[in-house]
Amino acid sequence: MEEPYKVNDKITAREVRLVGDNVEQGVYQTRDAQKIANEQNLDLVEISPTANPPVCRVIDYSKFKYEQKKKTREMKAKAQKVVIKEIRFGPNTDDHDFEFKLKHAKAFLESGFKIKSYVHFVGRTIVFKERGEILLLKFAQALEDIAKVEQLPKLEGKRMFLILAPKVAAPAKK
Repeated sequence: MEEPYKVNDKITAREVRLVGDNVEQGVYQTRDAQKIANEQNLDLVEISPTANPPVCRVIDYSKFKYEQKKKTREMKAKAQKVVIKEIRFGPNTDDHDFEFKLKHAKAFLESGFKIKSYVHFVGRTIVFKERGEILLLKFAQALEDIAKVEQLPKLEGKRMFLILAPKVAAPAKK
């Protein structure tokens, strides 16, 4: 795997802007910057290769890599994972079943999950497309106080989808 940063002899620029602890910041010839890093038993690492001149830092490279990995791990841990719950209907879903699934949908939305509800058309029931669309719109309307529609009913193959997201983000669980 290729290193994301150029280190020591791999730096090809003639001049670099030097930053870091215990160094006089400024623009140096690359070989002079390398000497400064060697005197402190540290590495010269190119942090910003696109700058003019490139920015280099005098640091311990292995410690720097460790810190970078740690930061990315923390960011991944803090990132909120979106969970999508699916609710399936048939084009001829009865009122009782509809209410039952609506109750589940409310619980999912209050927990902060997104909902992908769909009507699955089996065999000849595909001729009842408008029933499926009406059912999904009725579902969205019943949940409009706690959910917002992210995607209106859309037919893909034998399924018609509707995607709902909670209006207010659920409190983060600690």
